[in-house]
Amino acid sequence: MDRQTTNPREVVAGMLDDARLLAACADRDMGTLFRLLNRRGVSTRRLASAIDISQGRLYDYMNGKSRVEKLVLFEKIADALHIPGHLLGLARRKWEPGTTGAHGLHVHAQPEGGDVNAMNAFRTADRQTGGGRLYQAVVQHLGTHIAPRLVAADGGPHVFAAAAALTEMAGWMAHDSGQDDLAKRHFTRALPLARASGDLPLSAHVAASNSHLALQVSDAAQAVHWAQTGLELMEQGPRLPALAARLHTMHARALAAASQHYAAYRALEHAHGALVARADDEHPWLSPFDEAALASESALILRDLEQHDQALLHAENAVRLREEPRARSLALSRITLASIHVHRRDLDEAIHVGNDLLRTSPTLGSVRVLRQLDVLRSLLEPHKAIAPVSQYLERFDDARRARMLLLADIISPGEASRSESHPRRP
Repeated sequence: MDRQTTNPREVVAGMLDDARLLAACADRDMGTLFRLLNRRGVSTRRLASAIDISQGRLYDYMNGKSRVEKLVLFEKIADALHIPGHLLGLARRKWEPGTTGAHGLHVHAQPEGGDVNAMNAFRTADRQTGGGRLYQAVVQHLGTHIAPRLVAADGGPHVFAAAAALTEMAGWMAHDSGQDDLAKRHFTRALPLARASGDLPLSAHVAASNSHLALQVSDAAQAVHWAQTGLELMEQGPRLPALAARLHTMHARALAAASQHYAAYRALEHAHGALVARADDEHPWLSPFDEAALASESALILRDLEQHDQALLHAENAVRLREEPRARSLALSRITLASIHVHRRDLDEAIHVGNDLLRTSPTLGSVRVLRQLDVLRSLLEPHKAIAPVSQYLERFDDARRARMLLLADIISPGEASRSESHPRRP
């Protein structure tokens, strides 16, 4: 019988500079961690009791038969053993120094002005020119100005938050450039950085981005999972209405893609209810989610639910609310509006909106816009026997060829010929 009775928190406190413990935490390999503590004198019974799991389950982890996967269990382990949250990619725990304000409220990492200014500058340029031309600049900024501070002695939570936010931005720019595998790697790296900063809203924000990307690669189940993860993280932190609206919206889109119609409607209702409260202008790292964004996403959700009349109202509202400097968002909103007109067989209206799309800056460096334009073309193709549609498709193809010449430095040859050889379908 195991008679060891050493206090597990005391053992962990004495091992926080032990490379083996640090490596186990970095890999989230709890089986190895438990074996290390057991060898240091912590009984399996006391270890299981502290974490509130059965000894049988503990043995399964220690013997490699299963791994800890759920966020809630990592949090229980961190709190039971007093493992600092950042070692497990978690938010700072309540028992760690400096995690609460004077009224016991969670305080997110305070950013340095230069980091926020850089973030805002990249964000403004991205909205106008697309991510294709900015991706390398953001990656270089991360490597030159952020990465060295992560390992510096004075690197604090604000540096991890800056790293997370800019890594997430790099992921969006990679996605906008048509490199979804690269985008996924950035989003995967951003989440543990956000958790290490202790900034729960930022962590939830990154989860929403993962949900969006899963939708783009047609993985509805993962999209639902990430939206739910973001909602769980949001509930643990301060209430930010725009963040709540974004997460409920992504949940609705994912549920709609999974053909869970009733649940999608409910999630969309929650999104609209959340945004009514007030605008989210108080968090330094979160990209805004406003009425225009909600209208645009609502149109997509209702289109997927084949509620085209309702979708049309939201799509028209999205275009009306979008400002010209937001070139990419305005183009995507117009594409959605035109596609809904096609679904409704309002071809004259679709062509009217399509003509506005042809005036989109041909230098907008967004493969995402390009692909969605090709989707719109594929929707119109079956109607090309109708003279106005045929004439529009000719103008569309001329504009596309001109766009390819201007974007040759950021678009692959395969992308340039995609619609001609393999028409995309919605």
